[in-house]
Amino acid sequence: MQKRQTALPRPVKAVVDSLRIPDLRNKILFTFGIIVIFRFLAHIPIPEADPDSLARLFERNEMLGMLDMFSGGMLRDFSIAALGIYPYITASIVMTLLVPVIPALQALSAEGEAGRRKINRYTHFLTVPMAVLAAWGQMAIMQNSDPPVLWGLDTLSKVTIIATLTTGTMLLVWLGERITERGIGNGISILIFSGIVAGYPEIIGRSKLLSEANFGGVTGFFLITLITILGIVLLTEATRRIPVQYSRSMIRGGRVYRQGGSTSIPLRLNSAGMIPLIFAMSVILLPVTVANFIGGGFSETVQNWLGITTWLYWILFFLLVVAFTFFYTAITFEQMNLPETLQKQGGFIPGIRPGKGTSEYLNRTINRITWGGALFLAVIAIMPFIGYKITSVMILTSAAGLLIVVGVALDTMKQLEAQLAMHRYEGFIK
Repeated sequence: MQKRQTALPRPVKAVVDSLRIPDLRNKILFTFGIIVIFRFLAHIPIPEADPDSLARLFERNEMLGMLDMFSGGMLRDFSIAALGIYPYITASIVMTLLVPVIPALQALSAEGEAGRRKINRYTHFLTVPMAVLAAWGQMAIMQNSDPPVLWGLDTLSKVTIIATLTTGTMLLVWLGERITERGIGNGISILIFSGIVAGYPEIIGRSKLLSEANFGGVTGFFLITLITILGIVLLTEATRRIPVQYSRSMIRGGRVYRQGGSTSIPLRLNSAGMIPLIFAMSVILLPVTVANFIGGGFSETVQNWLGITTWLYWILFFLLVVAFTFFYTAITFEQMNLPETLQKQGGFIPGIRPGKGTSEYLNRTINRITWGGALFLAVIAIMPFIGYKITSVMILTSAAGLLIVVGVALDTMKQLEAQLAMHRYEGFIK
């Protein structure tokens, strides 16, 4: 008698199938190898930093603790990669905003893949001064802290620290691009993902200590976190499909043939992704960063007004997320230039006139969708504060961090699904 084989659960079977395919297995192993290098770099500290003063600084400053969660502990250790990839993200955002404003960049974006490569090169050039500025600001905060984390630095030491932090950022960007080229998923997103996930064990350990005094509060907070994750999945996957029909004439052998077809344009409920959260957080953290740089009583006053447990912080955060969602969606939608693209390809929306009529219809639709996406995203952004008011527990699980983790996980899973489908294997999702 033949032994009956136990059917593996679908996700487990998909993982096993992924490792059976040589080229996919190599991509997965390459990605994990880069992540290991990334985490190794995260634990190489700047020699001049005083670890005891650094620990006391993070105990007093809640904002630095939130930033440290995004860096996966690299900021708390003041490692050579303490800046993370965020100078590159800032440069990418700036370039995205400049493309519709500068005609030369507009022309490059219209050139296809070659133009995108040039714009990416300019983004790399812009990352360097962004990283230098961020390194200088971070070093100044460490010098002005009480007690100072860095002291007695001469000019050469300052230049060395700034150069080291800048080099660390550019090295991470290079590692991320290697993942994109030879691994699985978007490399920059994967490194950010791994940095955030690396900070979760400390959050869980902190919640374990809190649970001894407030078990019900911590349990309620984690239930709210699970609801937030479910909301992020719905927000990420929700789309409004606009039907499109194509009618094109082709001449073959002296005869005219009519070809038609139908498809749809998927308009995402949240087409801006995590960018509004990053913009909003950057604006709110700017006065806090300046206050930390100045130090003294001014820093304490700003912390009292804009601490992460204050109403003002979260009200401003909510409003800024809504505003930046509309702003970034309008810019990206304008760059897509869908009405002109449809007209060139012979496509039209049923019941809507091509050209100006299509443009007005799509603008109305995207505005209505953006209202829903912006409010939903803003509510998700303030869920940690809602959880704090309900459970009296504030754990630094940023909504932006959760959005990045869930979004990157979904995107990577879809890429693995596509690879498995090419080899006629079942994927993770039925």
